[in-house]
Amino acid sequence: MFTVFGFYKFQKINDLKKKQKILSDLLVNKNINGTIIVSKEGLNGSISGINKDIKTTIIRLKKILNIKEFDCFNDSKSKFKPFHKPKVKIKKEVVPMDLKMSNRIKKKNTHIDPTKWNELIKKKETLLLDVRKPFENKVGSFKKSVNPDIGNFRDFPKYLKKLKKDQLIAMFCTGGIRCEKATVYLEKKGFKNVYQLKGGILNYLKKIKQKNSLWKGECFVFDNRVTLKHGLTQGTYSICGGCRQPISIKDKKSKKYEEGVTCPNCFNKLSKNQKSRFRMRQSQVYKAKLSGKKYIFQKEYN
Repeated sequence: MFTVFGFYKFQKINDLKKKQKILSDLLVNKNINGTIIVSKEGLNGSISGINKDIKTTIIRLKKILNIKEFDCFNDSKSKFKPFHKPKVKIKKEVVPMDLKMSNRIKKKNTHIDPTKWNELIKKKETLLLDVRKPFENKVGSFKKSVNPDIGNFRDFPKYLKKLKKDQLIAMFCTGGIRCEKATVYLEKKGFKNVYQLKGGILNYLKKIKQKNSLWKGECFVFDNRVTLKHGLTQGTYSICGGCRQPISIKDKKSKKYEEGVTCPNCFNKLSKNQKSRFRMRQSQVYKAKLSGKKYIFQKEYN
């Protein structure tokens, strides 16, 4: 069993290349896979490994970056390795929005605990905003939520400009970091009633029992588990080999689905040449399975 640990921290970080090398060596030495993004404004990561190795890695990481506590974190379990290798990337921003997180004026606590979230989003005047990408929203979301249908988070401010400054807004995303940036943007624009789900959807699905939940569907995660359900148990979705989009059990029953090649989403979008190449790739996956070996394109989820 592997522990999956997600975290973020907005804090000034210097000597990025030096920190990148130190963190990369740490992940390799501790046999930890996953991705950590570092920037001058902070870091965002999702890593996995044996529980004891995750614990020692987090302690060491905090010491390296002089972090007392993360702004937010979540942990879950996986029966298989959810990441293939370790990566530490340097980015201009941990979440691309062309917005600096420095000098934030914290007027009030905007984080709403999952136990109080239902009460907030049930109010008629609340605009329930799903700040994730459209394909994530399609897999699952809160009832009556609104998704801006924006493919690039950098374009999100264009949508936010359309909102009224006295609007009661409740935002949510997978782990909280995208909402953190969007909240800062709205605060700087003079919005007064902006709140976000503390710890994101993952925290909600972990804390709230399904019988009391207002969540519908599953939650997409950016690893080989693909989706998670209440209690953060393994979901039912997989990934299309053609378009890399999440596909459901229903999608797999479609005539447009071909394992490792196409799904209903991309069947009419891919060229004959692309489909041919994907079939050749999938045949290599099948051959590798028969010989008991792993193929480079083979995913570890079922």
